[in-house]
Amino acid sequence: FNSLNHDMTLTEFKFIWYMEYSHRMWGRVVGLAYILPAAYFWRKGWLSRPMKGCVLALCGLVCFQGLLGWYMVKSGLEEKPDSYDIPRVSQYRLAAHLGSALVLYSASLWTGLSLLLPRHELPVTHQLLRLRQFAHGTTALIFLTALSGAFVAGLDAGLVYNSFPKMGERWIPDDLLAFSPVLRNIFENPTTVQFDHRILGIASVTAVTALYLFSRKIPLPRRTRMAVTSLLAVACMQ
Repeated sequence: FNSLNHDMTLTEFKFIWYMEYSHRMWGRVVGLAYILPAAYFWRKGWLSRPMKGCVLALCGLVCFQGLLGWYMVKSGLEEKPDSYDIPRVSQYRLAAHLGSALVLYSASLWTGLSLLLPRHELPVTHQLLRLRQFAHGTTALIFLTALSGAFVAGLDAGLVYNSFPKMGERWIPDDLLAFSPVLRNIFENPTTVQFDHRILGIASVTAVTALYLFSRKIPLPRRTRMAVTSLLAVACMQ
């Protein structure tokens, strides 16, 4: 309000304040949903030795996620007397906060499904190994694409170009490598950040499509085939 948004009303401030407050409260509820049942099951002796390690790791990741959230928000509240830019949190801390949330969600889902669904005993063939490697590579690519999205959000890079597939009138913008040193462009140049996110997004959809087509050539259980088909559908919708 003091440096930029002089005309903000109390009602407008309350809107963004309640968004932040709700997010914090929801995060604390998630933490309790992990820690309280974990402590109860542990005390009852219902957890095996490997599961105890898994539960400790997940509860630790929940706490670390909350700490990262505080660290991220703190960067947006630091006064920058030499800067008249829009107040925003560090894109690096935002990417770390999002990345740890994705890891926590994926680990939780993987652990839950491992307990609920029986493991398929499939003959280990060359094609099946290649499919598994392909799936792991696609997962890494999607994770990287999501992290690049955090940099887009943190820098408001989505506002730089709003045309597709070209960026303005060009396929490759002139200011792609405007910052020095060159490596800084990948994380701090809004044009480069948006360009990278576009390329990674297209690469992710291509990889998911290729994974689906490759899976069609292999005899797979119904559950696995449904998972691959659902992945393609969600990728196209995204």
